Amino acid sequence: MSNNAAAIRKLYEVLLAGEFAACYRLIEESSMAPTTGDRVAIARLIAAEMGHFEVLAEEIRAQGGDPDAAVAAHARVFDEYHRVTNPTSWLEVLVKMHVGDGLAADFYAEMADVMPEEVRPTMKSVMAETGSSRFAVDQVRAAVEADPSAASPLALWGRRLLGEAITHMQWVLAEEEDVMALLFEGDATLANAARFFDNMAARHAQRMADLSLA
Repeated sequence: MSNNAAAIRKLYEVLLAGEFAACYRLIEESSMAPTTGDRVAIARLIAAEMGHFEVLAEEIRAQGGDPDAAVAAHARVFDEYHRVTNPTSWLEVLVKMHVGDGLAADFYAEMADVMPEEVRPTMKSVMAETGSSRFAVDQVRAAVEADPSAASPLALWGRRLLGEAITHMQWVLAEEEDVMALLFEGDATLANAARFFDNMAARHAQRMADLSLA
């Protein structure tokens, strides 16, 4: 297996572990959903994430890898992210879902042009925004309109989510140098990575504005 092919498989393995952690965390957080409609909306989001999981698992198997081993190898960093971003209210669940969905889409948007051609269709299918968390926008905006005092703590929560997401992404990249090289190739690797995170922060700011949390 070439160095590039090995890096692609490892990228898929990291993303697979992330999808696995996201699915099971959503199942846990769905217990806070106040209505049947909210539970159905989360179920749709979980179904979308499981669809992404299956796409990635199939790619890993096709390349001779083991999806179960991949999840076990990379679970720690994602479990830690969810541990330190454990929501305490339904509104925090909604913000986390919307931010997480958006950050995945941001990752694809920022990386699409530099990814190898053969990777782009798979990455687009698993990282493009699902739209399933859009219902969160209306609920959060309505809650803030009804109680403006809710905006400040939710805005702080959104900033914390972004900060923890970037920190944990950096941990993954630091541990997986071949993935880092795949995504940020060239002499300006660190500068490219810094620009990537700056762009994600800018997109996050717009997303928070959409939630009336800017």
